[in-house]
This record gives sequence, structure tokens and C-alpha cells, in this order.
Amino acid sequence: MGAMVCAVSDICGLMDELAPPELAEEWDRVGLQCGSPERRVSAVLVALEVNEEVSREALERGAGMIVCHHPLIFEPLPHLREDGFPGALVCSVVRRGIAVFAAHTNLDAAPWGVNAALAESLGLREHLPLREMATRPACKLVTFLPPEHLEAVSRALFQAGAGVIGEYTGCSFRSEGTGTFYAGLGTTPAYGEKGKMNEVREVRLEVQVEERLLGKALRALIDSHPYEEPAVDVYSIRVPTKGGLGRVGTLEGPLRLEELADLCRERLQNPAVRFAGSPDREVRRVAVCGGRGAHLAADALRAGADVLVTGDVSHHQAVAALNMGLAVVDAGHYHTERTSVPFLARLLGERAERKGLEVEILASRVDTCPWKVGGAS
Repeated sequence: MGAMVCAVSDICGLMDELAPPELAEEWDRVGLQCGSPERRVSAVLVALEVNEEVSREALERGAGMIVCHHPLIFEPLPHLREDGFPGALVCSVVRRGIAVFAAHTNLDAAPWGVNAALAESLGLREHLPLREMATRPACKLVTFLPPEHLEAVSRALFQAGAGVIGEYTGCSFRSEGTGTFYAGLGTTPAYGEKGKMNEVREVRLEVQVEERLLGKALRALIDSHPYEEPAVDVYSIRVPTKGGLGRVGTLEGPLRLEELADLCRERLQNPAVRFAGSPDREVRRVAVCGGRGAHLAADALRAGADVLVTGDVSHHQAVAALNMGLAVVDAGHYHTERTSVPFLARLLGERAERKGLEVEILASRVDTCPWKVGGAS
């Protein structure tokens, strides 16, 4: 199969697979934030966040789309003016014709998101979610149809995104039975006769579908179904998820707390890493949370962690963790999330290649950290 021209909507679909929007917090702003879903792109830039420098980088590297972690538009905009932030930045991005897609708390909770990237960067083995999200909402879509139309309707549903369970696609359940109906005088039945009671051999077809794809799947079902009035049932369900906040895993060998802090400085490229706890304390089981994760201290203890690596730790949060018996490494908000950029670029590139999409996935080279560390020259 030859390569396919890539549209913004294709990248949106791949990102929704990697970081399902159902995993996002209710208050979050995720998904396509600006740009046309139909626009064709030859390159996509993955960045932690969008600023003027990242926008220019996308333009210079030929990327018609930016996939970012921190949303470009977070608070509702009362107006779109160019004499302030973020209006000026949004206008600049739109004027350059760059689409922007945000995956924020859903990328935090995704099985292969921000926290998995952080755990991998520190060499944690067999890492799992620190606070599991046991289930997420979805739908079960059920219809009834003659056996000879089963494959056509199934194919339409699968093309609409139904029948996906984890890494498996084309998932359905089928069982045979007998359907009955009385066709009124104003009907045009595809099977049976009007004005009488009919019995038809039918197959019950069941597929799972994400809530966000339900409308698309229903349209595909109705358009492909042979019946004038197809019977369709929609059930709200909850399905298991491998997602969750943070990760917890084990170092290859024990380290002193001070050595772990040094490892964070090296792997996360942050000279300002600090830690709370005895420098000589032995640590082996490590909990991590990119960005701001001190609120997961109790979860880290329950998971048997010796230390929590995160960012944005306040004085009082550090004191509370120490009193609970947990050491803390504050490696910075930006640096604990920045590892996800090349990580996500690689995953997105692999998925695009498997789909046969003609697109280059680029990792941003721009350092968007607002903090600088001073020192003697």
C-alpha cells in the first residue's frame, strides 16, 4: 500500500488513540484548538507548549501542525485581541496557518504518556500507574440485521472507529436469532411484506464505541443498514483502562537519595534539582509524576515507594511528605514533563507509519522553561 497524504484529522485520530480524551479532567481543554481538520500537513511538530519561538520553529521546519501538552487556549477567551496574551499568540499561530492540538491531563493519565516517559527516562522497571483510573465511559452499540448484510454494516462501523478495544480493532460480537415485525401499509420493508406479520432470520451485532465517536458510528450504521427503520440500542458502559496518574517502578539497583537527585539532574537536564530527606537514605522503589504531583504522596507510600520525583513542590508539601516517611525529589515542572516530547514524537511517528501516512513527526528543539539558574560566570 502506498503512502497516504496526511490531514490534521489523521493526527487528531492518532493522538486520541494514544491519549484518549475520556482520560482528561472535566475542567481541561484538550483536542484540536485551532486550524482545519481537513488541512493537509507534511510535518507535525511535537512540543511541550506553544510560544512565539515554538510557532516560528514550526514555520521554519515546515510543520503545519503542532501537538502540544499545555493547551494554547486554556481559559475561555472573552475576546481575541493582539495587544495581550494569549490573544496575540493565538492570532500569530492562526495567521501562520498552523493547526494546534493539545493533549494535557489525558496525556498525563495515558499508559504511554508524560509519566511513562519520565519513568523510562529514569530507568524504572515494570512501572505501573501510581493512582489507577479503573474505568472510563464508553458505549455499547447494538443492531439487528440479515446475515447477508453483516459484513457491510460491520465494515462501516469499524471505519467509523467502532470496535476498538485497546490495541485490537474490528472487535464485535454476533449471535443469530429471529426478528419479528408487522409492516404498516405506509412502509417499504426490505424484507417481508407490508400489511402482515413477518419473521426474518437476523444477526445481533454488538460493538464497543467511544462516546466521542458515537454520532459518527450511528450515521455509518444507519447509512449502511438495509432496513428502512433499523433497530438500534445504545448502552452507556464503563470499560477498564490501563491509565492513571503518575507511575511507580523500581530502579535497577538501590541508590542513595543524593545519587537519585544527581541522576535526575543528568537525565532531565535540570541543574536546579533539589531533594528533601537524608542524602544517604537508600531508595529503590520510585514514584514519579510529571509537572505538579506532590498531592500523590500518600499514593506513593501506599505503592511502597521510597521517594516521589515530581515538580512544583512547596515547603509545606515537602515537610508533610517527610513526616509521612517519604523522601521527595523536586526536579521541576518543565523538566519532568519535557522528556515526553521526544517520547511522544517517536510513538506518534510509529503510528503514522503503520497507518501509511505521508508525514514527518518532529520533536521541538525549543527550551520553553521560564526559569533560569544563575551562577558565577
